[in-house]
Amino acid sequence: MATWRRDGRVTALQRLGCAGLAGALSLSLTAPLELLTVLAQVGTWHCRRGLRGAGRSLCRAEGVRALWKGNLTACLRLFPYSALQLAASRRLVILFTDELGHISHWRAIMAGSLAGMVATVVTYPTDVIKTRLIVQNRLEPSYEGILHAFYKIYHQEGLLALYRGVSPAILGAVPFSAGSFFVYINLDKIWREPIVHFTPLQNFINGCVAAGVAQTLSFPFETVKRKMQAQSPWLPHYGAVDVHFTGMADCFRQTVKNKGVLGLWSGLTPSLLKIVPYFGVMFSTFEFCKRVCLYRNGYIESPLNYKLTPGVDQSLQPQELRELKLLRRENFESRKSALEN
Repeated sequence: MATWRRDGRVTALQRLGCAGLAGALSLSLTAPLELLTVLAQVGTWHCRRGLRGAGRSLCRAEGVRALWKGNLTACLRLFPYSALQLAASRRLVILFTDELGHISHWRAIMAGSLAGMVATVVTYPTDVIKTRLIVQNRLEPSYEGILHAFYKIYHQEGLLALYRGVSPAILGAVPFSAGSFFVYINLDKIWREPIVHFTPLQNFINGCVAAGVAQTLSFPFETVKRKMQAQSPWLPHYGAVDVHFTGMADCFRQTVKNKGVLGLWSGLTPSLLKIVPYFGVMFSTFEFCKRVCLYRNGYIESPLNYKLTPGVDQSLQPQELRELKLLRRENFESRKSALEN
């Protein structure tokens, strides 16, 4: 069992801003690896020469900037996705928490997974647009930008095209949650100490390992999702997808038939390679942004460390602390004016 705790010294808006900035920075840094993952999953011609060959051929054909295709869409998607996930997660955690404020590890992971599914479904069209922008030729684009892609897909292919591949995305959450739970329940056995005593470095390693295992288990669904997102009769070469299919089950069948079972894990290498830098940048950026917020709220002395401000009640909410400071200031000014008179 675990107790659900949130640092009340940071407001929900500040927490969302910290998460958004950290996510955008980590996404931008690992964007080339994400692009190579998507290209390998779709099966475009770039990936016939391996990971390095794909990067080189793409840069020669479309320029170095092509390595960041679709990254702006991914970054813009972060804020509504994070807001929805945070709101849904809070509701689900309250639903799964017992009378003593405790929640089991399994229920905590389930709450996070369900919240992620809700955010995924609502913001799914932006994921489709990101895939389309990645697979198109930057020098001869079918879509001139995010809004143009949304408009063109909607008018040419219909509203359902913006949700193409959502079924494997939802189904992939099951093995992803199972993989995360498998790692999480064995962490205390691996480190030979209680989970509550883990250091920040241990938590970082645990996050990377859990993400690696979960991603590997759910990757076939991710591959099928990307193929379904990219395939379109309105795009050159049918979206550059290496197999043609009529639906999710047929996509699984055609991929295994033409590429073998391992074809469902095409692009897993760059996907795993991006885990460490992604989480490293995200955690460090989030912690620094949180320190800045705590400093601005008056709880710590400097944004460079967590040294507490003397005489400040750390249990107060930010608004309560501001009201207390304002009350003290008003009392001080009234006493000062009384002494002067």
